Amino acid sequence: MAKVKFITIEQLLEMIENKEEFKLVDVLREGDFKEGHIPGAINIPVGNLKNEAPKQLNKTDRIVVYCGSYQCHASTNAARILLEMGYGNTVDFKGGKKTWTDEGFELEK
Repeated sequence: MAKVKFITIEQLLEMIENKEEFKLVDVLREGDFKEGHIPGAINIPVGNLKNEAPKQLNKTDRIVVYCGSYQCHASTNAARILLEMGYGNTVDFKGGKKTWTDEGFELEK
């Protein structure tokens, strides 16, 4: 089984600040995404990953998945699915939207 790697908000902010190339993927339902998401994120609900990932992601992409909070397991499940599908450079921003807003950052609608 593929090992999921986690990143902190500091690591995510560093990637954004340094304008690193990566895909930020919100894995919550479309309605949750529309209510607010981390700026620059795309939405691929965890249940649609197997169909949608090949259309929206490349296996060479650096991918950061996230969901609602530490209590939400969708991002960890999504990271595992993507790793098993061959997206080897996938990490999980486990803190998700809650950590983002708790740190004072705005969500995009």
